[in-house]
Amino acid sequence: MSAENVYKKPITLKNVMSFALPTIVMSVFMSFYTMVDGLFVSNLIGTNALSAINFTAPVISVVSAISTMLATGGSAVIMKKIGEEKIKEANEDFTFLIIVNVVIGIFMWLFGYLIMDMIFRKMNLSAEVFDYCHVYLSRYLLFTVPILLMNNFTIYMIAAGKSALSMSCSIAGGILNIILDYVFIEIFNLGIAGATIATGLGYSVTAVTGLIIFSRKNSLLHFVRPVYRMKTLINSATNGSSEMATALVTGIVTMMYNWTMLKYVGEDGVAAITIIMYVLMFATSLYTGYTYGVAPMISFYYGEQNHYKLKKLIRMSLKIVGIVGVATLILSIILTEPLVAIFTRPDNPVYELAVAGNRICSTALIFIGINIFASGMFTALSNGLISAILAFSRSFVFMVIATLLLPILFGVTGVWLATPVAEFASICLSIIMLVKYRNKYCY
Repeated sequence: MSAENVYKKPITLKNVMSFALPTIVMSVFMSFYTMVDGLFVSNLIGTNALSAINFTAPVISVVSAISTMLATGGSAVIMKKIGEEKIKEANEDFTFLIIVNVVIGIFMWLFGYLIMDMIFRKMNLSAEVFDYCHVYLSRYLLFTVPILLMNNFTIYMIAAGKSALSMSCSIAGGILNIILDYVFIEIFNLGIAGATIATGLGYSVTAVTGLIIFSRKNSLLHFVRPVYRMKTLINSATNGSSEMATALVTGIVTMMYNWTMLKYVGEDGVAAITIIMYVLMFATSLYTGYTYGVAPMISFYYGEQNHYKLKKLIRMSLKIVGIVGVATLILSIILTEPLVAIFTRPDNPVYELAVAGNRICSTALIFIGINIFASGMFTALSNGLISAILAFSRSFVFMVIATLLLPILFGVTGVWLATPVAEFASICLSIIMLVKYRNKYCY
């Protein structure tokens, strides 16, 4: 079935899930990239190396933020044009935005090298952790352009009706990452550098496949002679600003978490919070995958002005993410000890910290799904402003307030409470926006 006909199918649970399932699987496997690194690094090198991966996260967020903005925002702009049957113009914009991302990748690669050691020195890390941070990030930056292309092609494959291919690339990249992690760390004794190289090569699978697939003229989206349109760039940046804010702010909040844990517990606390972030990342990937999966459909129906399908899709989606939220909360609490044991032994002081923290942090899972979907939905509806307000409030305003205030009141427990409290405040704002704009967008 052609990509265009996929959007013509009726909105049923079976059809929506068949469209979104590949992106959910894809998103889960993408979360494995970081988790597998953490698993091998923690068990084969040590928890100090695991802490180093978390310390590098803010710089990695800066490197990828602009690309994420243009990829998500550009997809909404391009799919809206396809819904309006402006196919030629959509492909010109697609090619132009990919070129812009490559240029950004080269710039951010160089910029990352300039700032990384300066940032690490200000953290007052031990010599061992500092060295781990330097080695990990310096190797990661070598793969900046392939990683940014992977971010873009993952989203554009979904938009072009090739979500199964996107899923296959993510699975292949994840499997390659797992194999190479073991080979590089255990067999070749490359240490934390091996983990980074394995991740970069895993990401490159989608980048290389995308270059091949989008070079074919029979794809709904394909490379053509690019046309520079400032309006396209501005609209893409505006629509995707929430995703950029999320990426940037996630790095900032991660840094705040690290500093707080260093203050209250030390580097063991950073290792513990890294494990908890992996657990939350895995569960959150379900919501992110679903939202990425249905976002092109929302953009298409909005461009087509098909209010019936738009309303049915959005209401069904809210029910789905709500049910998944309850399920992931229950599972995360029940499986806390086995999940933490994957990364560290019970006799390690990090273990008890992570178990206690995960049981508290997991309560955020019941709210995260609605928050992610609401922000992604407004991006798909080309309302980047509201999407940005939701994302920025969730990822920065509420999180910063909670992270600064709660540890003062409750100590380390306050650190664990920060995420659930911030997510609860966010879902209140999400509900307000969903109700406020339902008549405008007819959902």
